[in-house]
Amino acid sequence: MDMIFSGNKEEHPEPIKAEVQGQLPTWLQGMLLRNGPGMHTIGDTKYNHWFDGLALLHSFTFKNGEVYYRSKYLRSDTYNSNIEANRIVVSEFGTMAYPDPCKNIFAKAFSYLSHTIPEFTDNCLINIMKTGDDFYATSETNFIRKINPLTLETLEKVDYSKYIAINVTTSHPHYDSAGNTLNMGTSIVDKGKTKYILYKIPPSAPEKEKKKSSFKDLEVICSIPSRSLLHPSYYHSFGITENYIVFIEQPFKLDIVKMATAYVRGVNWASCLTYHKEDKTWFHFVDKRTKKEVSTKFYTNAMVSFHHVNAYEEDGHIIFDIIAYADNSLYDMFYLKNLNKDFEETNKLTSTPVCKRFVVPLQYDKDAEVGSNLVTLPSTATAVKEKDGSIYCQPERLCEGIELPRINYDYNGKKYKYIFATEVQWSPVPTKIVKFNIQTKEKLHWEEDRHWPSEPIFVPSPDAREEDDGIVLTCIVTSDPKDAPFLLVLDAKTFKELGRATVNVEMHLDLHGMFIPEKDLKIETE
Repeated sequence: MDMIFSGNKEEHPEPIKAEVQGQLPTWLQGMLLRNGPGMHTIGDTKYNHWFDGLALLHSFTFKNGEVYYRSKYLRSDTYNSNIEANRIVVSEFGTMAYPDPCKNIFAKAFSYLSHTIPEFTDNCLINIMKTGDDFYATSETNFIRKINPLTLETLEKVDYSKYIAINVTTSHPHYDSAGNTLNMGTSIVDKGKTKYILYKIPPSAPEKEKKKSSFKDLEVICSIPSRSLLHPSYYHSFGITENYIVFIEQPFKLDIVKMATAYVRGVNWASCLTYHKEDKTWFHFVDKRTKKEVSTKFYTNAMVSFHHVNAYEEDGHIIFDIIAYADNSLYDMFYLKNLNKDFEETNKLTSTPVCKRFVVPLQYDKDAEVGSNLVTLPSTATAVKEKDGSIYCQPERLCEGIELPRINYDYNGKKYKYIFATEVQWSPVPTKIVKFNIQTKEKLHWEEDRHWPSEPIFVPSPDAREEDDGIVLTCIVTSDPKDAPFLLVLDAKTFKELGRATVNVEMHLDLHGMFIPEKDLKIETE
């Protein structure tokens, strides 16, 4: 485990030809571009948490049966400041950075003051986002960094807060058929209110304004007031159907007062996140056409969820699938002090991830009796009418032990059948790739001893007729020093290996990313 999580990974900015075994589909032309933490030690200082490490982009490019690998650290302001100082000088969510002990008292006092409303990091290490023809490295702060996917070069920095009043945002946007990017962010105590904001970034500026940033045309679709001014819910993703946005306000909350005083108290921002297990989890549905929230109050028991799988509408119901936990222990697992050689023995999940399906009746008989189940679809999920008119929802459990779910994105917001995910057992680190059939509950697996897969990405074949016509790509790192890491290509239907592209480098375990078809790799020379 030490090998995978600790130690700084070397970047390889020039393409390296991978050794291809097996047969890759001839139609596979384009690039798998992924993001994740790659450097955890700078000089004598170390990050506390794996999710704090400096962003390392890497890509596999497919061209006429050949595969090329490259990797490059995101040259964020955070990266540049840390490298120049040869110590961690910019705080991350799990690691608070303090000024050099040699600094004078005024510099220290200023540093304390500036942390009351913190300037967040631009170490965008979680995902890749596409807007129009451009690509960005993203995290959950108000900063994103434009990148060139071909060279992995870091380009301009975009500050969302210049265009919209948000302090944090998700790294899991959605894309609609018109090419818009949809995302959500939280506006904290702005004009005396804390709210969750749904916003849309258009694909590109109009032709005659080519130089104009598409962020200038960013549009707020709707805002949902937080149930608490100083304790907004933390969320990592959201759902979308043909007509609705699905947002879960969970009792995993940021304490804003604690965040403002964290620096002075000598604690990290992550310690300001609290799970309130006695609270409810509230569901919000925003009608995309009217831009208004559905007025009925829907709720379930306390839970923590990071990843939505998919959502769709059927016969007056919204059906949405998420990966949920009974507590917030997942984040703590990834403190580097826990990711040691005894990891497998000591780091057991106290709550395993469960794939839950909620079935929410938007249209129901308003005269239905209190206590009656309003779900009319065949499902074990229930939605029970309460005395006060609110509706208490209980999920159907689809399966257990899966994380980092992906689908065929052509089925996003539509009725679907397959989830591609990593399978986790004793610990939060995945050991298998799984294809799960929601209808039959059948699972297909790929696994190899001492090999650790990343999030699987489904790529549809050009002439796809069925939902699983295509391939699945996943980066595999190994804790066996004799084995080199590789990109695995599976037939999405059978889950049999088609081929692998091996690279003799020390590859990092990454978080999220996307496949970019060759036609979308149009990069203007900067």
